[in-house]
Amino acid sequence: MIYLDNAATTLHKPEAVKRAVWDAMETMGSSGRGAYPAALEASRMIYETRELAAEFFGAPSPVSVAFTSNATEALNIAVSGLIRSKDHVICTQMEHNSVLRPLYRKEKEGAQLSILPCGDQGIPDMSKLPELFRKNTRAVICTHASNVTGDLNDIRTAAELCRENGVLFILDTAQTAGSIPIHMGEMKIDVLCFTGHKGLMGPQGTGGICLGEGIRIPAFKTGGSGVHSFDREQPGQGALVLEAGTLNGHGIAGLHEAFSFLKQTTVEAVREKEQKLCSYFCREAARIPGVRLYGNTETKERAAVAALNIRDYDSAAVCDELAEYYGIAVRGGIHCAPLMHRFLGTEKQGAVRFSFSWYNEMEEAEQAVLALREIAG
Repeated sequence: MIYLDNAATTLHKPEAVKRAVWDAMETMGSSGRGAYPAALEASRMIYETRELAAEFFGAPSPVSVAFTSNATEALNIAVSGLIRSKDHVICTQMEHNSVLRPLYRKEKEGAQLSILPCGDQGIPDMSKLPELFRKNTRAVICTHASNVTGDLNDIRTAAELCRENGVLFILDTAQTAGSIPIHMGEMKIDVLCFTGHKGLMGPQGTGGICLGEGIRIPAFKTGGSGVHSFDREQPGQGALVLEAGTLNGHGIAGLHEAFSFLKQTTVEAVREKEQKLCSYFCREAARIPGVRLYGNTETKERAAVAALNIRDYDSAAVCDELAEYYGIAVRGGIHCAPLMHRFLGTEKQGAVRFSFSWYNEMEEAEQAVLALREIAG
C-alpha cells in the first residue's frame, strides 16, 4: 500500500517509537503512584518527555506542558478554560471542528464568535483581523495550516496583532507540529495545542497543550494525582493541574522517542523532503485535464497536503478507486472542516486529499500522479 493519508495519522513511525511503546508495556509502572523502580522510571520518562516537548515548541518550561489524548482534547481544554460567557473570540474560516464545535458550545453559553473569512485561494487575510477586535475580545484561535488545502495561516501577523491588543493567541498545530518549525516565544504564541500521531510520528492517543508565560487554565477535569490527596481542589504546578488520573505512559514513551527522532533528524530536513514530494505531486496533478487543485499549490510555504477533485466525480468514489485498484490510501469527504469546504464550494462533492510524510518516497508520488491520470482519462 502507498500510504498518503498522513494528515489524518502517520501510519509509518520511527522504529524507536514502536520499540519504546512495546518496552513500556513490558516494564512501566504508574507514574507518581509509587517509589519502586517501575513507577519512578515512568515518572522520569514522562518528565523527560515534558522537557523534550518544551524545547521542541519553545515553551517556557517543562511544567508548561500538559499531556492530553490528542489536539482535540487540548483545544477543548483551551476553549473551556479561557473563554468566559461574556467574552468575544475570533477564529478563521479554515478551522477544524475541534476548534469550531467547542466555540459553538461557548456561543450557547453566551460568548460571542467572529469568523475571519478566507480571501484569495482560501487563505484568511490577517491584515483584516483588527477589524474584528472588540473591547471584550478574549482570544484569537486559529490553525497553523489548513487540513484541507495545506495552506498556512499568517500566524506571525496574527500573534503580533493579538499581543498589541492584549488578546490571547491560541494555535492549533495539528497539521504542522513535526514538519514546520514552531517556537512559542519567538512567535508570541500564548497557548499551543498539538497531537502526537501526525507530523510528530508518535502514537495515537497522545498530544498536549503548552502554556505561555503567565497563562493559567483551571483544571479541566479532577481526580487522582498521586499527591495532596486530602486537597479538595486539583493540585498541580503550571499546566500539570490539567492532568488528572493516570497518564497514557505507554503512548508518552513513544512520544518521547518521536521527539528524540525529530531532534536528531531535524524538522528542517523533514520539511524539505515533504515539500519536495508535495510540490512535485501538485505540479504534475495540475497538468492532468479534469483535475482541479484547491488552495495555493504554487508556494512552498505550506504543509505537505494537497486537495483536489476530478471533474464532478464524488470524492469518496475516487478514494475507493485509488485504494481498490491502485493500492493508494487517501481521504475524501469534508475532513471535519465544513467552513473551508463551504468556501471551496465542495460541500456535496467533498475533496480527495493527498498528504505526505517523512516516510514517503518520490516513486510513491509518481505512482499517485499516474493513478490520477488514468482515473481522469
